[in-house]
Amino acid sequence: MRSAEKENWIVLAEKQKVRELIPALQKMPSVEIAESLEQLEEASILAAFDYFEAEEQAKVFSHFDIARQLSFFQQISKKRFAPIFENMASDDRCDLYQHMSQDEQAAILPYLSKEAREDVIKLSAYPPETAGGIMSTDFATILASMTVDSAMAKVRRDSPSKKMIYYIYVVDHRMKMVGFVSLKDLIMASPNQLISEILHDNFVYTAVDEDREEVAKRIEDYDLLALPVLNNAEQLVGIVTQDDAIEVIRAEHTEDMEKFMGIMTESSDNDYIHTSSMQHFRKRVVWIVSLAAVGILSGVIIHRFESTLEALIILALYMPMVADTGGNSGSQAATVIVRALALGQINPKQWLKIVFKEFKISSMLAVCLGVLAFLKVLFLSWETSIPSEYTLTQLAFVISLALSLQVVSATCIGASLPLLVKKFGGDPAVAASPAITTVVDITGLLIYFTVTITLLGI
Repeated sequence: MRSAEKENWIVLAEKQKVRELIPALQKMPSVEIAESLEQLEEASILAAFDYFEAEEQAKVFSHFDIARQLSFFQQISKKRFAPIFENMASDDRCDLYQHMSQDEQAAILPYLSKEAREDVIKLSAYPPETAGGIMSTDFATILASMTVDSAMAKVRRDSPSKKMIYYIYVVDHRMKMVGFVSLKDLIMASPNQLISEILHDNFVYTAVDEDREEVAKRIEDYDLLALPVLNNAEQLVGIVTQDDAIEVIRAEHTEDMEKFMGIMTESSDNDYIHTSSMQHFRKRVVWIVSLAAVGILSGVIIHRFESTLEALIILALYMPMVADTGGNSGSQAATVIVRALALGQINPKQWLKIVFKEFKISSMLAVCLGVLAFLKVLFLSWETSIPSEYTLTQLAFVISLALSLQVVSATCIGASLPLLVKKFGGDPAVAASPAITTVVDITGLLIYFTVTITLLGI
């Protein structure tokens, strides 16, 4: 929807003319209805909801972000909210329930049907980082002994939502999964044919306590629309759908990116705008302050070689170039390694092969950057005053050599740290970016002054 149209929605709502919005809203998909209503006050949204069936209200409400859902829940009566909550998809309903306080959970439960109440309590008991925490109970089951005709009748009685009906799961009387059939299988089969004759008994599944990132990766690897979730008794307890997997992948990428940039992650689904300034501050301050404290070592090193800088002021001019180049090289290598680890392309046991490969790559980069640095010093500093016992060519060679060694060192450090963290069971993303930049700055200064003193005899 265009911004001008959105402004028109808000103006009409503020004038209590929500009714004028309804004809246009009723023609939109639920996601567009949510986008149109999300800018309005809760009272205006509620007035618009009165023109929709409970199922459509739930679909629209599910597209709001968690912060808006909680705000809506807190502003209206629990009796009015209960039909919306009950008609949400089971995984969306559970996600909202887990974000509520204990008092809020207790307030909504009495207004729910027994089935919905038991379902949300059961699903919310699973840790959110597991398959059980993201699974849905909205699926259809049939028995292998049924005919196709009777199986179709049972699917209609179960009434799963349209997006969950691509796979129909075949179970025994104890809900132990024995296979599945697709909707196409049922349509193409003869009405009197037994399900046991058309079921697929070689199926992919996940355990209820498996990490959600592994679940999402399995859905991606096997190109599935939904993945069944089994408990320890091999009973079917839920499914994880493709859209759930996309949400997980997006959440994991956000978490990895925050860790990569030295930002503390929080269990919040709020976006940038809805996250308060204080929350942003808390997420960033720990790493920034810690690394700033470690960065004091850089000052100590510079102070230690103060006499060298006084003798050759030109060295100070190119310290930022060496530091920046090293930081870029280290961060670049770390990004490649963290991504390869995340995709399962490499593992810590291959660290020697990986570091050697990065050494070869960095050596080639070092030659290019070293030549560039050498020419840069000659071009920019030809008028700079230097002591008579040294030539500009000597200084350009020393600076370019130090930069080349820094590139190799920084690249190997950038590749090694994520592997080391992964080896000890940590998240390799936390070893990247600010952390690597700080480490590389310190090692770069040591390399810079060591090469200078050694080759120039200062």
